[in-house]
Amino acid sequence: MMELLAGTAAGVVLGTVSGLLPGIHVNTLAGIMVALLALLLPLFGPVFLAAVLVSALITHCFLDAVPSTFLGIPDADTAVAVLPAHSLCLEGRGEEAVRVAALGSAAGVVLSIPLCLILIVLMPSIQPAIDWVSGIVILAVITILALHSSAARVSIAVFLVSGLLGIFSFRYAFLSPSPFGGSAVLMPLLSGLFGVSVLLFSGRGAVPPQNFSGIALENRGIVRGSILGTIAGVFVGWLPGLSNATANGVLASAVDYSRDRREYILATSAANTTNALVGLAAFFSIERTRNGVVSALSALEVPSLSCLILSATIAALAAYILTVALAGMAQRMEGIDRTRMAAVVIGFVILVAFLTTGPFGLLVLALATAVGCVPRLLGIPQVFCMGSIMLPVLFFSFGIGAF
Repeated sequence: MMELLAGTAAGVVLGTVSGLLPGIHVNTLAGIMVALLALLLPLFGPVFLAAVLVSALITHCFLDAVPSTFLGIPDADTAVAVLPAHSLCLEGRGEEAVRVAALGSAAGVVLSIPLCLILIVLMPSIQPAIDWVSGIVILAVITILALHSSAARVSIAVFLVSGLLGIFSFRYAFLSPSPFGGSAVLMPLLSGLFGVSVLLFSGRGAVPPQNFSGIALENRGIVRGSILGTIAGVFVGWLPGLSNATANGVLASAVDYSRDRREYILATSAANTTNALVGLAAFFSIERTRNGVVSALSALEVPSLSCLILSATIAALAAYILTVALAGMAQRMEGIDRTRMAAVVIGFVILVAFLTTGPFGLLVLALATAVGCVPRLLGIPQVFCMGSIMLPVLFFSFGIGAF
């Protein structure tokens, strides 16, 4: 138990660092840990390291709402959610946006724990029959989004172009001499599509005064967002090839992120934490790894699922408190020149992209920024840029050799 608690505390610290530093994902930390496993394992033991990985993953799911909201830099898990969150910040409601995200993450933890137990019992026997469902889900989401768009043809064109960019980025990720693996290309890809391109159109003037007077979301919206987010998290956590970024797109077909901004933020946050925990359940049930953290766990002598769930629960409680505390510091953003802040943030993104993915990452960032500017110029939803993730997954699901 002491090893578990100590590992959880260390994981909360690491998850806080990865959550607050844009471009540094918890999967990156997991990859570093695997590389150093021969050194770390004799020093700390498998229980400590497993608790570090799981608690860091859960903590990251909470804390990544902070840079997404106040800086407008998307994490791979918050690609579309950054749009309503950052817009609330520019209206003086940044603290509210982060609190809503924290509430959604907490709801995802509470709802997904019993679901994990159900999945472990029911899913193994029918797993072969559902592996092909990923592509069907994505096709349905694309159809729904296109039908709701005022410019369906242009929207589909943006989806396809961003999808081709995603395929190109993943296909030639080996050109990036990154020590963090091929998935590192997600950082420049999504930062260009949903970060830099949005910041270029974010306007001028000072950041308005930040005030918090409660969460303007009815109980019905909280319940609905929590349930929808949890369902989306279960889908992307269990079905092969899907990710949190895919969940963002799935939820956009059910919740209008330009109108029901708070509910969408809550739903995507719930999906993120649900995906993390369901990924653990999939590993224990069908021995499949759904993210970098679980892949790292597979290299260890893993403790029981109940121990890891306990670690995740403690980490979620600590991360919720940390997130709310950091949200309360929103007033320090008041008066900052938005143009200057955008320039600094864009410069930071370029630097991180170069350090983590090299010249190829800068190329991807430039191309993604150009594609990401199209929806802003034509007035169509930015969510169609999710083709960068969804089209490669669609090809993968149907066995089309795009990679």
